[in-house]
Amino acid sequence: MKNTKPAFEKINPEFGSSLHVKRHTEMVENKLPFWHFHPELELVYVNKAKGKRHIGSHLSYFNNSQLLLLGAGLPHSGFADRFTTNGSETIVQFKEDFLGEHFFNIPEMSSVKKLFEKAKKGLVFGIETKLVVGPKIEALLNFDRIEQIIRFLEILKDLAESKNYTILNVDGFAFEVEPQDNRKIDIIFGHVSKNFKETIPLEEIAEKVSMTVPAFCRYFKKATGKTFTQFVNEFRIVHATKLLAENPTNITDICFESGFNNFSHFNKLFKKFTGKSPLKYRNEMKQLVVQK
Repeated sequence: MKNTKPAFEKINPEFGSSLHVKRHTEMVENKLPFWHFHPELELVYVNKAKGKRHIGSHLSYFNNSQLLLLGAGLPHSGFADRFTTNGSETIVQFKEDFLGEHFFNIPEMSSVKKLFEKAKKGLVFGIETKLVVGPKIEALLNFDRIEQIIRFLEILKDLAESKNYTILNVDGFAFEVEPQDNRKIDIIFGHVSKNFKETIPLEEIAEKVSMTVPAFCRYFKKATGKTFTQFVNEFRIVHATKLLAENPTNITDICFESGFNNFSHFNKLFKKFTGKSPLKYRNEMKQLVVQK
């Protein structure tokens, strides 16, 4: 497989704009890392296409359309594998403070603030919300600057009021960090993505962010809700789910390819994390692909 490690993506909005809005109407090869993350939130509307969702620890397939909101730092892949004749993918990327540091802290914006919190684990919206919000997202490209901001706030209001959604990573990735800590998380995530197949000593990762081991452990647990060892193991399991779904390699080899050196330990962690054995997971993924 090529490029299965998540990579940090730097996003630059257009000059004079706080939002980065773009549309794809055909497959864009080699445009983005296969699996990537960034400090911006990402709103994605896929209209008339087929593909797969790989968001944090969640992996599934979709057909026709989807509407997603992904929080800052949540690793994900591009979503559309094949567009139909009139298909498209519209993406809006923005930082939580794109209207200023305190705008979403005012009482009137409390529902949007809660929406951003839920998005840290990835949200997929149902058909009722897609029918209302999807065309509004596509229409953003027709407007400039202040009008685009006004229209986007209306979209955020619709999403915040919607009860028609599913959280994709109930127990998965979610970073609870302050904006000034984004760089620290980027360093940690980047180091894990490059070295997860090897043992990563706490001393090594703590040194990367200029912290003592005890201080790093406290910081990481507070930021992610899990220990560093748990995070690395979950990262390895997510990598294994990709290999199981997309690669015919035997499961023992996938265990070692994902950074585990004990097959029994790999099986135990995989079942704890996904709720099923690696073999059952692979078979279910094959069935999903056939059904779609």
